[in-house]
Amino acid sequence: MLNQYETVFIVTPVLSEAQMKETVDKFRSVITQNGGEIVHEENWGLKKLAYPIQKKSTGFYHLIEFKAEGELIEKLEVQYRRDERIIRFLTFRMDKHAVEYAEKKRRTKVEQNVTEE
Repeated sequence: MLNQYETVFIVTPVLSEAQMKETVDKFRSVITQNGGEIVHEENWGLKKLAYPIQKKSTGFYHLIEFKAEGELIEKLEVQYRRDERIIRFLTFRMDKHAVEYAEKKRRTKVEQNVTEE
């Protein structure tokens, strides 16, 4: 049985839009090429960091929710560590309550968007 995970990574703010997209595509590929299935994705854009990291005060935040075997996490995190464009990352296994909450949050967002149109 596959576990569901959520990974958030922060990309250095000095990249162009194309470099940013390429970075996200790289990590999306690491997930899918190792048997992971992407469930949901959110680009949170450029945000201020809580404290400077590598002399940077902002970074591009990106979230990917996916289903995978546990072994994939180590491969993914090794790739984060090796990539100088990544300034921080966090991956965690979602329990059933977190999965339900995320799905509910997405449904609410979709319903709000439909109402606003």
